[in-house]
Amino acid sequence: MRPSAFRRSVASALAACTAACALTATAALGAAPATAAQPTCENKVSPPPAVDTSEQVPPGERPPAPLEVPENPVGGDRMGECGLVLPPNAPALPDGVSSASWLLADLGSGAVLAGLDPHGRQRPASVIKVLLATVVAKELAPDSTVVATPDDVEQECTCVGLRAGDTYTVEQLLQALVMASGNDVAHALARRLGGIPSAIRKMNALAAELGALDTRAVTPSGLDGPGTSTSAYDVALIFREAMKYPDFVKAVQTQRIDFPAPGGAGTVPVVNDNRLLTSYEGALGGKSGFTDDAQHTYVGAAERDGRRLVVVLLRGQQAPVRMTDQAARLLDYGFALPASAIANPVGRLVEGARQVQKKTTEPRPTSTSTAVGQVANSSEDPQNTAMHKAFGTVGAPVTAVAGLGLLAALAMYLRTRRAKAARARRAANQQPS
Repeated sequence: MRPSAFRRSVASALAACTAACALTATAALGAAPATAAQPTCENKVSPPPAVDTSEQVPPGERPPAPLEVPENPVGGDRMGECGLVLPPNAPALPDGVSSASWLLADLGSGAVLAGLDPHGRQRPASVIKVLLATVVAKELAPDSTVVATPDDVEQECTCVGLRAGDTYTVEQLLQALVMASGNDVAHALARRLGGIPSAIRKMNALAAELGALDTRAVTPSGLDGPGTSTSAYDVALIFREAMKYPDFVKAVQTQRIDFPAPGGAGTVPVVNDNRLLTSYEGALGGKSGFTDDAQHTYVGAAERDGRRLVVVLLRGQQAPVRMTDQAARLLDYGFALPASAIANPVGRLVEGARQVQKKTTEPRPTSTSTAVGQVANSSEDPQNTAMHKAFGTVGAPVTAVAGLGLLAALAMYLRTRRAKAARARRAANQQPS
């Protein structure tokens, strides 16, 4: 049956609406401002090549793909720069800061005061224990207990000296984790969080929640493995979050504790290995790390005159200037910045990842990264897309559907009116004249 003129008009209208909606969406996408091409950065996607066998995978297997790089650098455009990132008219940097990547920020306001390749991807080494410690502080009661296992004791050290079968409180383990960087303790706490794969998933989920999109933990301790990654910006975000938890603050600021002796009788001292805790005025605590691939890493904070600053250094060397001394010089620099520089930060530590759209990827399992689990990361800010600007949070598809719905309702209304008119004509024709 051939369509009536009415049906043809409705079909034409529907087609016109569909085309118009498509053209509107295309125009909206075309109206998006082009993102300026960033300069090629050596470590924008991945850390430098490994120098040992820690990240090798078995023959026939592939390492995890690098984390996606967000289109817009988290924390501001300047956070995507590879070189020195300084505020206008900033004073000269102190001598001796030789780390490949670093960042200096205000813990309170989140203002990033200066940096070098802030989002450059490096390996964390033991500073990743700050992320583990934050998960522990969020989820485990300090007086809950953990029984050490042979697997804990046999971890590649540095180790505090757990004894298989002995019982420890979470508070004892958290302090030993932060103060003495015990890999045996990291393994025990990860088990207490539901097992190693579960703990690593929780670490990576928290990193993604914070907006630390350069970070992927592959071990709870920071020992290197395929796919490990972080950045100076991310470590600052993570440390800032950790400092919100009193259990972490207590651990990171404690200089010495008596810990159960590995021999089973009495105690042994565990001393905080952060040199700045006793040598730098206003030190709030910190964490250092080292592996052959990561080289030396450090994060720490200090407070003076009501201002709290955090400093992060990645892929550094102990010579000619020790890492903690490099950190102290950058902290001094930050505290001495003029008001004009402080008022013009180069970036900002974000308050969570609400501005990014998350998606989950699963690295290919390998013999050293089977515990990686799901890794949440994100690459697009829905609040900044052209579709959002054109249509708000509802989006073009909903707008198109609404238009089609209105046309369908109009068609039904007109059809009903035609049917009523036809019935009225038939009734009139059937009446006697």
